[in-house]
Amino acid sequence: MNLNQIHNVYFIGIGGIGMSALARYFKTIGKQVSGYDKTPTALTSELIESGISIHFEDSIDLIPKEYYIENTLVIITPAVPKTHSEWNYFIEREYHVKKRAEVLGIITKDTFCFAVAGTHGKTTTSSILGHILYESGADVTAFIGGIVENYNSNLIGTGKTVTVVEADEFDRSFLHLHPDIACITSMDADHLDIYGTSDAIEESFIEFAAKVEDTNKLFITKDLPLKGITVAVNEEAVYNAFNVRIEDASYVFDVQTPTEVIKDLHFGLPGKHNLMNALMAVAMAKTYGTPTENIAAALASFKGIKRRFSYQIKTDNLVYIDDYAHHPTEINAVNQAVRELYPNQKVLAVFQPHLFSRTKDFADDFATSLAAFDEVILMDIYPARELPMEGITSEWLLGKINNDNKKLVPKTEIVSSILESNASVIVTIGAGDIGELVNPIKHALNESI
Repeated sequence: MNLNQIHNVYFIGIGGIGMSALARYFKTIGKQVSGYDKTPTALTSELIESGISIHFEDSIDLIPKEYYIENTLVIITPAVPKTHSEWNYFIEREYHVKKRAEVLGIITKDTFCFAVAGTHGKTTTSSILGHILYESGADVTAFIGGIVENYNSNLIGTGKTVTVVEADEFDRSFLHLHPDIACITSMDADHLDIYGTSDAIEESFIEFAAKVEDTNKLFITKDLPLKGITVAVNEEAVYNAFNVRIEDASYVFDVQTPTEVIKDLHFGLPGKHNLMNALMAVAMAKTYGTPTENIAAALASFKGIKRRFSYQIKTDNLVYIDDYAHHPTEINAVNQAVRELYPNQKVLAVFQPHLFSRTKDFADDFATSLAAFDEVILMDIYPARELPMEGITSEWLLGKINNDNKKLVPKTEIVSSILESNASVIVTIGAGDIGELVNPIKHALNESI
Protein backbone atom coordinates (compact mmCIF):
# COMPACT_ATOMS: atom_id res chain seq x y z
CA MET A 1 0.00 0.00 0.00
CA ASN A 2 1.32 3.43 -0.99
CA LEU A 3 0.65 5.99 1.75
CA ASN A 4 1.15 8.81 -0.75
CA GLN A 5 -2.10 7.76 -2.44
CA ILE A 6 -4.03 7.81 0.85
CA HIS A 7 -5.94 11.04 1.54
CA ASN A 8 -8.04 10.08 4.56
CA VAL A 9 -7.03 8.16 7.67
CA TYR A 10 -9.73 6.91 10.03
CA PHE A 11 -8.83 5.53 13.48
CA ILE A 12 -10.92 3.09 15.50
CA GLY A 13 -9.50 3.57 19.00
CA ILE A 14 -7.84 6.90 18.26
CA GLY A 15 -7.31 7.81 21.94
CA GLY A 16 -4.74 5.12 22.70
CA ILE A 17 -1.20 6.32 23.34
CA GLY A 18 0.20 4.57 20.25
CA MET A 19 -2.78 5.32 18.01
CA SER A 20 -2.83 9.02 18.91
CA ALA A 21 0.86 9.35 17.95
CA LEU A 22 0.02 7.99 14.51
CA ALA A 23 -2.99 10.33 14.28
CA ARG A 24 -0.76 13.33 15.05
CA TYR A 25 1.72 12.13 12.42
CA PHE A 26 -0.83 11.78 9.62
CA LYS A 27 -2.41 15.12 10.52
CA THR A 28 1.01 16.81 10.44
CA ILE A 29 1.90 15.44 6.99
CA GLY A 30 -1.35 16.76 5.54
CA LYS A 31 -3.80 13.83 5.65
CA GLN A 32 -7.41 14.24 6.71
CA VAL A 33 -7.76 12.45 10.05
CA SER A 34 -10.81 11.43 12.06
CA GLY A 35 -11.75 8.65 14.42
CA TYR A 36 -13.70 6.91 17.14
CA ASP A 37 -12.89 6.11 20.75
CA LYS A 38 -14.88 4.66 23.60
CA THR A 39 -14.40 7.51 26.07
CA PRO A 40 -13.13 11.10 26.04
CA THR A 41 -9.69 11.64 27.60
CA ALA A 42 -7.08 14.37 27.84
CA LEU A 43 -5.44 12.86 24.75
CA THR A 44 -8.62 12.93 22.67
CA SER A 45 -9.21 16.54 23.75
CA GLU A 46 -5.74 17.48 22.47
CA LEU A 47 -6.39 15.72 19.17
CA ILE A 48 -9.73 17.53 18.77
CA GLU A 49 -8.01 20.86 19.48
CA SER A 50 -5.53 20.08 16.70
CA GLY A 51 -8.40 19.80 14.21
CA ILE A 52 -9.14 16.06 14.29
CA SER A 53 -12.83 15.15 14.59
CA ILE A 54 -13.58 12.38 17.09
CA HIS A 55 -16.83 10.78 18.25
CA PHE A 56 -17.45 8.47 21.19
CA GLU A 57 -20.35 6.29 20.06
CA ASP A 58 -19.94 3.17 17.89
CA SER A 59 -22.19 4.33 15.05
CA ILE A 60 -21.72 4.03 11.30
CA ASP A 61 -23.82 7.19 10.90
CA LEU A 62 -21.13 9.18 12.75
CA ILE A 63 -18.35 8.29 10.30
CA PRO A 64 -17.75 11.49 8.28
CA LYS A 65 -19.11 11.07 4.74
CA GLU A 66 -15.82 12.11 3.12
CA TYR A 67 -14.29 8.85 4.40
CA TYR A 68 -16.63 6.76 2.22
CA ILE A 69 -14.08 6.67 -0.62
CA GLU A 70 -11.48 4.17 -1.81
CA ASN A 71 -8.35 6.05 -0.74
CA THR A 72 -9.21 5.90 2.96
CA LEU A 73 -6.93 4.00 5.35
CA VAL A 74 -8.61 2.57 8.45
CA ILE A 75 -6.36 1.86 11.45
CA ILE A 76 -7.56 -0.32 14.30
CA THR A 77 -6.26 -1.13 17.77
CA PRO A 78 -6.30 -4.69 19.19
CA ALA A 79 -8.38 -3.38 22.12
CA VAL A 80 -11.43 -2.94 19.86
CA PRO A 81 -13.82 -5.97 19.91
CA LYS A 82 -14.50 -7.80 16.65
CA THR A 83 -18.21 -6.98 17.07
CA HIS A 84 -17.51 -3.26 16.59
CA SER A 85 -19.97 -2.04 13.95
CA GLU A 86 -17.68 0.60 12.39
CA TRP A 87 -14.85 -1.92 12.03
CA ASN A 88 -17.20 -4.42 10.38
CA TYR A 89 -18.57 -1.73 8.08
CA PHE A 90 -15.10 -1.06 6.65
CA ILE A 91 -14.15 -4.76 6.51
CA GLU A 92 -17.30 -5.71 4.62
CA ARG A 93 -16.63 -3.02 2.01
CA GLU A 94 -12.99 -4.09 1.61
CA TYR A 95 -11.36 -0.87 2.73
CA HIS A 96 -7.66 -0.75 3.59
CA VAL A 97 -7.96 -1.87 7.25
CA LYS A 98 -4.65 -2.20 9.08
CA LYS A 99 -3.45 -2.72 12.63
CA ARG A 100 -1.35 0.08 14.11
CA ALA A 101 1.75 -2.14 13.96
CA GLU A 102 1.20 -2.85 10.25
CA VAL A 103 1.03 0.87 9.50
CA LEU A 104 4.23 1.50 11.45
CA GLY A 105 5.79 -1.25 9.34
CA ILE A 106 4.75 0.51 6.15
CA ILE A 107 6.10 3.87 7.40
CA THR A 108 9.42 2.43 8.61
CA LYS A 109 10.06 0.34 5.48
CA ASP A 110 11.11 3.40 3.51
CA THR A 111 13.05 5.10 6.31
CA PHE A 112 16.16 4.45 8.38
CA CYS A 113 14.46 2.75 11.31
CA PHE A 114 15.53 2.61 14.95
CA ALA A 115 13.45 -0.02 16.76
CA VAL A 116 13.42 -0.29 20.56
CA ALA A 117 12.22 -3.66 21.87
CA GLY A 118 11.90 -5.18 25.33
CA THR A 119 9.23 -6.00 27.90
CA HIS A 120 10.41 -2.99 29.93
CA GLY A 121 12.04 0.31 29.00
CA LYS A 122 10.72 0.79 25.46
CA THR A 123 9.05 4.14 26.00
CA THR A 124 11.88 5.74 27.98
CA THR A 125 14.62 4.46 25.66
CA SER A 126 12.68 5.54 22.54
CA SER A 127 12.04 8.98 24.03
CA ILE A 128 15.69 9.55 24.92
CA LEU A 129 16.85 8.35 21.51
CA GLY A 130 14.24 10.43 19.67
CA HIS A 131 15.24 13.49 21.70
CA ILE A 132 18.96 12.95 20.98
CA LEU A 133 18.38 12.57 17.23
CA TYR A 134 15.97 15.52 17.03
CA GLU A 135 18.26 17.81 19.02
CA SER A 136 21.21 16.81 16.83
CA GLY A 137 19.35 17.91 13.70
CA ALA A 138 18.43 14.50 12.28
CA ASP A 139 15.41 14.36 9.92
CA VAL A 140 13.54 12.19 12.41
CA THR A 141 10.04 11.21 13.45
CA ALA A 142 9.78 9.33 16.75
CA PHE A 143 6.55 7.52 17.67
CA ILE A 144 6.44 7.32 21.46
CA GLY A 145 4.21 5.29 23.81
CA GLY A 146 4.06 8.11 26.35
CA ILE A 147 3.89 11.89 26.58
CA VAL A 148 7.44 13.27 26.48
CA GLU A 149 7.77 16.24 28.83
CA ASN A 150 10.11 18.18 26.50
CA TYR A 151 7.49 18.21 23.72
CA ASN A 152 4.24 17.59 25.64
CA SER A 153 3.52 15.05 22.91
CA ASN A 154 3.95 11.41 21.97
CA LEU A 155 5.35 12.45 18.60
CA ILE A 156 8.83 13.94 18.24
CA GLY A 157 9.60 15.64 14.93
CA THR A 158 8.05 15.08 11.51
CA GLY A 159 11.11 13.96 9.56
CA LYS A 160 10.89 11.86 6.42
CA THR A 161 14.12 9.86 6.42
CA VAL A 162 14.62 8.56 9.99
CA THR A 163 12.08 6.91 12.34
CA VAL A 164 12.22 5.80 15.96
CA VAL A 165 9.57 3.30 17.00
CA GLU A 166 8.75 1.15 19.99
CA ALA A 167 8.94 -2.46 18.86
CA ASP A 168 5.94 -3.79 20.78
CA GLU A 169 5.96 -7.52 21.55
CA PHE A 170 2.20 -7.56 22.25
CA ASP A 171 0.45 -9.68 19.61
CA ARG A 172 3.91 -10.06 17.93
CA SER A 173 3.44 -6.55 16.53
CA PHE A 174 7.18 -5.87 16.26
CA LEU A 175 7.56 -8.46 13.51
CA HIS A 176 5.96 -5.95 11.10
CA LEU A 177 8.90 -3.54 11.48
CA HIS A 178 12.00 -3.09 9.32
CA PRO A 179 14.77 -2.11 11.77
CA ASP A 180 18.19 -0.84 10.66
CA ILE A 181 19.41 -0.33 14.24
CA ALA A 182 17.63 -1.96 17.18
CA CYS A 183 17.96 -2.76 20.84
CA ILE A 184 16.36 -5.28 23.18
CA THR A 185 16.23 -4.06 26.77
CA SER A 186 14.68 -7.19 28.35
CA MET A 187 12.84 -10.40 27.54
CA ASP A 188 10.88 -11.05 30.74
CA ALA A 189 7.70 -13.08 30.59
CA ASP A 190 4.63 -10.93 29.92
CA HIS A 191 1.47 -11.06 27.79
CA LEU A 192 1.06 -14.72 28.65
CA ASP A 193 -2.58 -14.35 27.60
CA ILE A 194 -1.22 -13.98 24.06
CA TYR A 195 1.91 -16.16 24.11
CA GLY A 196 1.02 -18.90 26.57
CA THR A 197 4.60 -19.55 27.74
CA SER A 198 7.78 -17.57 28.42
CA ASP A 199 9.54 -19.76 25.80
CA ALA A 200 7.10 -18.52 23.16
CA ILE A 201 7.89 -14.90 24.08
CA GLU A 202 11.63 -15.60 23.83
CA GLU A 203 11.18 -17.19 20.40
CA SER A 204 9.33 -14.08 19.22
CA PHE A 205 12.17 -11.80 20.40
CA ILE A 206 14.70 -14.05 18.64
CA GLU A 207 12.65 -13.70 15.44
CA PHE A 208 12.63 -9.91 15.88
CA ALA A 209 16.41 -9.84 16.48
CA ALA A 210 16.94 -11.72 13.20
CA LYS A 211 15.30 -8.83 11.34
CA VAL A 212 18.41 -6.72 12.09
CA GLU A 213 20.74 -7.81 9.29
CA ASP A 214 23.94 -6.53 10.92
CA THR A 215 24.45 -7.92 14.45
CA ASN A 216 26.78 -4.96 15.12
CA LYS A 217 23.64 -2.83 15.00
CA LEU A 218 21.66 -4.87 17.53
CA PHE A 219 22.21 -3.76 21.14
CA ILE A 220 21.43 -6.13 24.00
CA THR A 221 21.84 -6.54 27.73
CA LYS A 222 24.38 -9.14 28.79
CA ASP A 223 21.83 -11.63 30.09
CA LEU A 224 20.01 -12.15 26.79
CA PRO A 225 20.57 -15.30 24.66
CA LEU A 226 21.23 -13.27 21.53
CA LYS A 227 24.16 -12.18 19.40
CA GLY A 228 24.68 -8.44 19.45
CA ILE A 229 26.58 -5.52 20.97
CA THR A 230 26.48 -5.70 24.77
CA VAL A 231 25.46 -2.74 26.92
CA ALA A 232 25.87 -2.68 30.70
CA VAL A 233 26.23 -0.50 33.79
CA ASN A 234 29.32 -1.19 35.92
CA GLU A 235 30.01 -4.42 34.05
CA GLU A 236 32.35 -5.36 31.24
CA ALA A 237 30.57 -4.69 27.95
CA VAL A 238 31.13 -3.05 24.56
CA TYR A 239 29.24 0.00 25.89
CA ASN A 240 29.76 0.34 29.63
CA ALA A 241 28.58 3.10 31.98
CA PHE A 242 30.93 3.45 34.93
CA ASN A 243 32.03 5.93 37.59
CA VAL A 244 28.32 6.47 38.29
CA ARG A 245 27.48 9.02 40.98
CA ILE A 246 24.54 11.19 42.02
CA GLU A 247 24.94 14.96 42.00
CA ASP A 248 21.98 17.28 42.69
CA ALA A 249 19.53 14.34 42.37
CA SER A 250 20.87 13.52 38.87
CA TYR A 251 23.17 10.82 37.57
CA VAL A 252 26.64 11.76 36.37
CA PHE A 253 28.60 8.98 34.69
CA ASP A 254 31.26 8.04 32.14
CA VAL A 255 30.77 5.73 29.15
CA GLN A 256 33.30 3.42 27.54
CA THR A 257 32.50 3.03 23.82
CA PRO A 258 34.44 1.01 21.21
CA THR A 259 36.30 4.18 20.19
CA GLU A 260 36.42 6.55 23.18
CA VAL A 261 35.60 7.28 26.79
CA ILE A 262 32.85 9.89 27.17
CA LYS A 263 33.28 11.72 30.46
CA ASP A 264 30.74 13.28 32.81
CA LEU A 265 27.41 12.69 31.08
CA HIS A 266 24.49 14.20 33.02
CA PHE A 267 21.10 12.49 33.13
CA GLY A 268 18.15 13.47 35.33
CA LEU A 269 15.92 10.36 35.46
CA PRO A 270 16.39 8.31 38.64
CA GLY A 271 16.81 4.56 38.89
CA LYS A 272 19.39 2.15 37.49
CA HIS A 273 16.85 0.96 34.92
CA ASN A 274 16.68 4.47 33.47
CA LEU A 275 20.45 4.72 33.43
CA MET A 276 20.45 1.53 31.34
CA ASN A 277 17.79 2.99 29.04
CA ALA A 278 19.92 6.11 28.54
CA LEU A 279 22.99 3.99 27.78
CA MET A 280 21.06 2.01 25.13
CA ALA A 281 20.04 5.28 23.47
CA VAL A 282 23.63 6.56 23.60
CA ALA A 283 24.92 3.35 21.98
CA MET A 284 22.40 3.54 19.12
CA ALA A 285 22.98 7.24 18.53
CA LYS A 286 26.77 6.79 18.49
CA THR A 287 26.45 3.92 16.00
CA TYR A 288 24.33 6.15 13.76
CA GLY A 289 27.08 8.77 13.86
CA THR A 290 25.59 11.39 16.18
CA PRO A 291 28.37 13.66 17.54
CA THR A 292 29.29 13.06 21.18
CA GLU A 293 28.67 16.69 22.17
CA ASN A 294 25.10 16.50 20.78
CA ILE A 295 24.43 13.31 22.73
CA ALA A 296 25.74 14.88 25.95
CA ALA A 297 23.66 18.05 25.55
CA ALA A 298 20.46 16.12 24.75
CA LEU A 299 20.87 13.72 27.68
CA ALA A 300 21.31 16.64 30.07
CA SER A 301 18.19 18.40 28.73
CA PHE A 302 15.88 15.36 28.71
CA LYS A 303 12.99 15.98 31.13
CA GLY A 304 11.35 12.56 31.13
CA ILE A 305 7.95 11.09 30.30
CA LYS A 306 4.62 11.62 31.97
CA ARG A 307 3.70 8.69 34.23
CA ARG A 308 7.30 7.36 34.17
CA PHE A 309 8.67 8.22 37.65
CA SER A 310 6.91 11.53 37.18
CA TYR A 311 7.28 13.95 40.10
CA GLN A 312 3.98 15.53 41.10
CA ILE A 313 5.15 17.02 44.42
CA LYS A 314 8.79 17.43 45.42
CA THR A 315 9.34 19.25 48.71
CA ASP A 316 11.61 18.69 51.70
CA ASN A 317 8.78 17.07 53.67
CA LEU A 318 6.68 15.36 51.01
CA VAL A 319 7.34 13.66 47.68
CA TYR A 320 4.63 12.32 45.34
CA ILE A 321 5.67 10.29 42.30
CA ASP A 322 3.43 8.71 39.65
CA ASP A 323 4.56 5.77 37.51
CA TYR A 324 3.09 3.53 34.80
CA ALA A 325 4.70 0.35 36.22
CA HIS A 326 2.42 -2.66 35.73
CA HIS A 327 4.82 -5.63 35.89
CA PRO A 328 6.70 -6.87 38.99
CA THR A 329 10.08 -6.05 37.44
CA GLU A 330 8.94 -2.47 36.83
CA ILE A 331 7.61 -2.12 40.36
CA ASN A 332 10.97 -3.34 41.69
CA ALA A 333 12.68 -0.68 39.56
CA VAL A 334 10.45 2.04 41.04
CA ASN A 335 11.24 0.83 44.56
CA GLN A 336 14.97 0.76 43.83
CA ALA A 337 14.91 4.33 42.54
CA VAL A 338 12.86 5.60 45.49
CA ARG A 339 15.14 3.93 48.04
CA GLU A 340 18.25 5.29 46.31
CA LEU A 341 16.91 8.85 46.33
CA TYR A 342 15.04 8.79 49.67
CA PRO A 343 16.80 6.37 52.04
CA ASN A 344 15.26 5.83 55.48
CA GLN A 345 11.96 7.49 54.54
CA LYS A 346 8.54 5.85 54.78
CA VAL A 347 7.18 4.96 51.33
CA LEU A 348 3.51 4.37 50.51
CA ALA A 349 2.70 2.54 47.27
CA VAL A 350 -0.78 2.78 45.75
CA PHE A 351 -1.11 0.05 43.11
CA GLN A 352 -3.81 -0.72 40.56
CA PRO A 353 -3.29 -4.17 38.99
CA HIS A 354 -3.72 -4.20 35.19
CA LEU A 355 -5.45 -7.21 33.57
CA PHE A 356 -6.83 -10.28 35.31
CA SER A 357 -4.49 -12.52 33.30
CA ARG A 358 -1.34 -10.59 34.27
CA THR A 359 -2.42 -10.54 37.93
CA LYS A 360 -2.98 -14.32 37.82
CA ASP A 361 0.29 -15.09 36.01
CA PHE A 362 2.51 -12.98 38.27
CA ALA A 363 0.58 -12.91 41.55
CA ASP A 364 3.45 -14.16 43.73
CA ASP A 365 5.93 -11.77 42.07
CA PHE A 366 3.53 -8.85 42.50
CA ALA A 367 3.11 -9.77 46.17
CA THR A 368 6.88 -9.82 46.71
CA SER A 369 7.42 -6.51 44.86
CA LEU A 370 4.66 -4.71 46.75
CA ALA A 371 5.68 -6.10 50.15
CA ALA A 372 8.99 -4.22 49.81
CA PHE A 373 7.21 -0.89 50.34
CA ASP A 374 6.49 0.34 53.87
CA GLU A 375 2.75 0.69 53.25
CA VAL A 376 0.53 -0.65 50.48
CA ILE A 377 -2.87 0.48 49.20
CA LEU A 378 -4.30 -1.88 46.60
CA MET A 379 -7.03 -0.95 44.11
CA ASP A 380 -9.37 -3.26 42.22
CA ILE A 381 -8.01 -4.87 39.06
CA TYR A 382 -8.34 -2.74 35.92
CA PRO A 383 -9.79 -5.11 33.29
CA ALA A 384 -8.85 -3.23 30.08
CA ARG A 385 -9.68 -5.69 27.27
CA GLU A 386 -10.52 -8.65 29.56
CA LEU A 387 -13.53 -10.18 31.28
CA PRO A 388 -13.22 -11.14 34.98
CA MET A 389 -11.60 -14.46 35.93
CA GLU A 390 -13.07 -16.50 38.73
CA GLY A 391 -11.04 -16.17 41.93
CA ILE A 392 -8.64 -13.56 40.49
CA THR A 393 -9.31 -10.42 42.53
CA SER A 394 -7.35 -7.74 44.32
CA GLU A 395 -8.56 -9.19 47.62
CA TRP A 396 -6.92 -12.50 46.63
CA LEU A 397 -3.70 -10.68 45.70
CA LEU A 398 -3.78 -8.69 48.96
CA GLY A 399 -3.75 -11.94 50.92
CA LYS A 400 -0.45 -12.88 49.30
CA ILE A 401 1.35 -9.65 50.26
CA ASN A 402 3.56 -10.19 53.31
CA ASN A 403 3.18 -6.72 54.78
CA ASP A 404 1.22 -5.81 57.92
CA ASN A 405 0.51 -2.30 56.62
CA LYS A 406 -1.72 -3.09 53.65
CA LYS A 407 -5.35 -2.58 52.65
CA LEU A 408 -7.74 -2.79 49.70
CA VAL A 409 -9.42 0.53 48.95
CA PRO A 410 -12.13 1.40 46.37
CA LYS A 411 -11.22 4.02 43.79
CA THR A 412 -13.61 6.55 45.32
CA GLU A 413 -11.76 6.44 48.66
CA ILE A 414 -8.16 6.48 47.41
CA VAL A 415 -7.57 10.19 48.02
CA SER A 416 -8.85 10.11 51.59
CA SER A 417 -6.86 6.94 52.35
CA ILE A 418 -3.64 8.57 51.13
CA LEU A 419 -4.28 11.60 53.32
CA GLU A 420 -4.55 9.29 56.35
CA SER A 421 -1.01 8.00 55.80
CA ASN A 422 2.05 9.55 57.45
CA ALA A 423 4.38 8.42 54.64
CA SER A 424 6.75 11.12 53.38
CA VAL A 425 7.09 9.49 49.93
CA ILE A 426 3.97 8.44 48.01
CA VAL A 427 4.02 6.50 44.75
CA THR A 428 1.00 5.72 42.57
CA ILE A 429 1.64 2.77 40.26
CA GLY A 430 -0.31 1.11 37.44
CA ALA A 431 -1.32 1.20 33.78
CA GLY A 432 -5.09 1.47 34.18
CA ASP A 433 -7.23 4.50 34.99
CA ILE A 434 -5.24 5.27 38.14
CA GLY A 435 -3.76 8.07 36.03
CA GLU A 436 -7.10 9.89 36.37
CA LEU A 437 -6.50 10.14 40.13
CA VAL A 438 -3.12 11.85 39.87
CA ASN A 439 -4.41 15.43 39.77
CA PRO A 440 -6.99 14.91 42.58
CA ILE A 441 -4.31 13.28 44.74
CA LYS A 442 -1.83 16.04 43.98
CA HIS A 443 -4.41 18.74 44.78
CA ALA A 444 -5.44 17.09 48.07
CA LEU A 445 -1.84 16.61 49.20
CA ASN A 446 -0.95 20.23 48.37
CA GLU A 447 -3.96 21.36 50.39
CA SER A 448 -2.79 19.27 53.36
CA ILE A 449 0.80 20.55 53.42
